[in-house]
Amino acid sequence: MSTGKIAIVTGAGTGVGKSAALALNQAGWTVVLAGRREQPLKDVQAASAHPKHCAVVPTDVADPASVEKLFDTVVKLHGRVDLLFNNAGVSAPGVPLDELSIDQWKNVVDINLNGMFYCLRQAFKVMKTQSPMGGRIINNGSISATAPRPNSIAYTATKHAVTGLTKTAALDGRKFQIAVGQIDIGNAETEMAAVMAKGVPQANGEIKPEPLMDVSHVGTSVLYMAELPLSANVLFHTVMATNMPFVGRG
Repeated sequence: MSTGKIAIVTGAGTGVGKSAALALNQAGWTVVLAGRREQPLKDVQAASAHPKHCAVVPTDVADPASVEKLFDTVVKLHGRVDLLFNNAGVSAPGVPLDELSIDQWKNVVDINLNGMFYCLRQAFKVMKTQSPMGGRIINNGSISATAPRPNSIAYTATKHAVTGLTKTAALDGRKFQIAVGQIDIGNAETEMAAVMAKGVPQANGEIKPEPLMDVSHVGTSVLYMAELPLSANVLFHTVMATNMPFVGRG
């Protein structure tokens, strides 16, 4: 049964985006799946509880024209946008910062920071002018928005910047009934995080395996944030594998 609410999920073809899209769709949301590769998006659509309430719109968030086309398409199809899960992101090779190429740095910045801003910008344009006015935006910050890992300067810098985007957009969105929050995820079991179980560098130089949590818990968390009334907002939400190194020294 459809709730009539429309969500856009970027980076929806795999991992966290896929989990959130499936959870929202299961709960009755109409979900627009956005990502660079069309086939993974179609696979998510096929796996969804209500495929008729899923739409596939291939999008490159690093291209502002592509992002504008995404939002124009959704408004044309559905008339409004109630939720943006601003999730698309990439990492760079874990190398010493002086060995990171300029192109590798720019790629992470273009997707994780610029792409998130392009999506925020278009979401604000739509949510400010639609009737009823308003909506919700959830940015994927990552635990790296608070604490870095060794050899992760591009990813960490962009995720710290996402926190600034979230705080400012949350403030700017108030008068338009736009609630903006951030989800910080630690060690969800995705393709990107699979290496954690095999062993990754720690701050003290050791290589240690780290525990993972089922990525479905991220989908549940996004759904919880999404379904709050616009009079309430989770500004920051951290969901993490309980025993991963983050809190204190462990």
